[in-house]
Amino acid sequence: MIVQRTRGLRRLLTFAQVGLVSVFYWLLFAAFGSAVWTRTFVFTGHYAIYWVIVLAGLIVEMLQRGPDKVIAPIYESSLVRQLPLASRQVAFALGGLLVFLAFAKDYAISRTFLATFAILLYGLLLWSNATLPLRLAQRLFAADRDLATLLVGPASRVGLLEYWLKRKRQFGLHMVGVLTMEDSPPPPEHCPVPILGTVDRFDEICAGAEIAQVILLELGDPKITRSLLGQCQQRGIRLLIVNDLAEQIHHPIMCCVDEGINLITLHEEPLENPWNRVLKRALDLTLAATVVTFILPGLIVLVWLCQRWQSPGPLWHRQRRSGLQNRSFEILKFRTMHPGTGDETQQATPGDARIFPAGRWLRRFSLDEMPQFLNVLGGEMSVVGPRPHLVEHNRQFAEVIADYPTRTFIKPGITGLAQVRGFRGEARTAQDIAARLQSDLIYLENWSFALDLGIILRTTWQMLKPPPTAV
Repeated sequence: MIVQRTRGLRRLLTFAQVGLVSVFYWLLFAAFGSAVWTRTFVFTGHYAIYWVIVLAGLIVEMLQRGPDKVIAPIYESSLVRQLPLASRQVAFALGGLLVFLAFAKDYAISRTFLATFAILLYGLLLWSNATLPLRLAQRLFAADRDLATLLVGPASRVGLLEYWLKRKRQFGLHMVGVLTMEDSPPPPEHCPVPILGTVDRFDEICAGAEIAQVILLELGDPKITRSLLGQCQQRGIRLLIVNDLAEQIHHPIMCCVDEGINLITLHEEPLENPWNRVLKRALDLTLAATVVTFILPGLIVLVWLCQRWQSPGPLWHRQRRSGLQNRSFEILKFRTMHPGTGDETQQATPGDARIFPAGRWLRRFSLDEMPQFLNVLGGEMSVVGPRPHLVEHNRQFAEVIADYPTRTFIKPGITGLAQVRGFRGEARTAQDIAARLQSDLIYLENWSFALDLGIILRTTWQMLKPPPTAV
């Protein structure tokens, strides 16, 4: 129920914005018509097409918006909180228009009009996102749509949900109080809602307060849940159950349904989608083929000359690294250390004597990694992904952090989210390892084509201006 209210408010807000943008667009058009185009402008219908494309962009953005980006808290009329959403809406609205203008070679639109409209559109969407949701909610969820809601479960859990409960008040959920279980621990000193007693008073409270909805605060004893479900059904009361399985197992969860089977997984994995893998592989092949054809040959000559001058020996440094699903593969790098320098499992450190002078320069600007584009062509690596480590290091890191091997769910990369965030070089502590793992898991669970492009651009910039951690 609450999900439907949230989704519906989002759509109503979008269509209210469509109306506002339409009025604003044509008022601006009329203003430009009288002030600028009095003698030269002849209306041809082009601006009607532009208007339709802008509105279509706003609607597509709303349909594409994920559930975690539904709307900023409507009880906080903060313009700052609405900046990302307004930027996204403008990108969809004007992005489609610019693509149309480019492909149609349409030069009818005034650049001054377009620039003025873009600036004012951003302001209009920013203002409407901050003010309209609350006003719409006040009208839609008042009177008979304001639901008296009773919480059932440990009073200590109410505090954990305080932010959520406060937010949902604007969606018509009026919290009457909480009924605790007989064996619940003592209630905390501060409880956001009144403590009305134990579940023994359930019938009394439901009748006296005209309860329309019950929220069970945890997944508890199935017998208690079935009993509560029966009582709610007899009274025509909605029942919501807070899924606290993630708290019980101390790990985030994802719920999904496949052919009628309810499943719980620990990770969202966009790259298990074959279409996403095709897109990623196409990007990999395009970049790898370009680098191997136009950049790598000249770089090979340069590195070979530096090695002959300062540290004669093999051009390549080959190592066994852990790849997809922990399968080992041979990674290629330009050799940057003197031959026969001992244990290869020892991580490089700042000022490492094993690195010859030109090798230090190659490592700082990440040029020693360029041969890995051959690994990308071979399908062992991707351009973007978690950095592959030595098999021995993987075992060591897995002993420090239990879910470290999760990062091998996807192909390793030449660069990754952890690297562009500055987590490069030697991993000295468990905190260093955890920080890199967190970035890798964020990438694994939130992959998108745009994210890959962003990481590639940031990596390019870091090659030109290396961070202090580059060794």
